[in-house]
Amino acid sequence: MVSRERITERLLVALPGAHVELEDTTGTSDHFDAVVVSAAFAGKSRIEQHKMVYAALGELMVRDIHALKLKTATPETWSRETRENHGDTNEEKRT
Repeated sequence: MVSRERITERLLVALPGAHVELEDTTGTSDHFDAVVVSAAFAGKSRIEQHKMVYAALGELMVRDIHALKLKTATPETWSRETRENHGDTNEEKRT
């Protein structure tokens, strides 16, 4: 078992300034949903971003984490997706 705090710490060491959201989906500390938003992902493919996260977690992925549902984004992409998902496109409505 691994704590959410330990996972978050590992990600923040590898990706300084990242925004990390982590949820233990089963309560057993081995299945997690994660959102990682980092400027370090700029210009990287989704696969490259995920590899960066896996590299940061290292042996935790082999020994402690059984399942990881991962969403990665740059701050710009995350901001845009968040606005779109909440219907806020910052456009003026014309009547």
